[in-house]
Amino acid sequence: MRHPRVAGSFYPSSPESLLAMLKEYTYSSKDDSVVACVSPHAGYVYSGRTAGRVHSVLPDAETFVIVGPNHTGYGLPVAVSTDTWLTPLGEVEVDTEFVDAMPKTIVAADEIAHRYEHSLEVQVPFLQYLHDDFKIVPICLGMQDEETAREVVEEILVAEEDTGRRIVVIASSDMHHYLPDEECRRLDSIVIDAILSMDVKRYYETIYKLQASVCGYGCIAVAMYYSKAKGARAELVDYSTSGDVGDRSQVVGYAGIVFRV
Repeated sequence: MRHPRVAGSFYPSSPESLLAMLKEYTYSSKDDSVVACVSPHAGYVYSGRTAGRVHSVLPDAETFVIVGPNHTGYGLPVAVSTDTWLTPLGEVEVDTEFVDAMPKTIVAADEIAHRYEHSLEVQVPFLQYLHDDFKIVPICLGMQDEETAREVVEEILVAEEDTGRRIVVIASSDMHHYLPDEECRRLDSIVIDAILSMDVKRYYETIYKLQASVCGYGCIAVAMYYSKAKGARAELVDYSTSGDVGDRSQVVGYAGIVFRV
């Protein structure tokens, strides 16, 4: 069992309080054309509204493939969890049939990478609130280069075809970190434009040129590569910074992006 690590800090540990917050941040607008998204993973009081607007449009799916960055440094470089995940709203099963169908050329089963990592966990309560009868495939990226992102997508596509699952890919990432609000918004707009272009090479060049502190940049590339394989286009649905609810001198940016076919 993968127990919650940030319940009570990033989001409420009380089911009642958590449900009330999720109700405030979400609405019913599911869109079957959405195949992937970018959703932030900070504390809900900071990024929950942006995350909620993304999750509100995600269609029902059999399996949500959640790809998040490894902030802790623990575990294998590209790690998939097969444990059942627990949140204050209950248990969520991993789609082990989907995991088994992945070729494992770069992805490896490993729970250590997930034990203390928050980036995937914070997405799960949104899914529990908005969807019934689904499973997840949590993938934690310690390596986020372009080749790794492409290889991860290749594994996802193989498993999707072999299992016949209806899936949605969720890239968990915040944008720039710890900058004055105006500067964060300026730099984030450059990165967002690169994402919306659907040009992965241009996107990586932008990340490296800016030395961008986008923590899940490789996770975003996974969503881009997967969406390109589906013929999808990117759309910004929401943007905010932590300065919207607090100090504007040192903020973190949050982009909510969906990919529609």
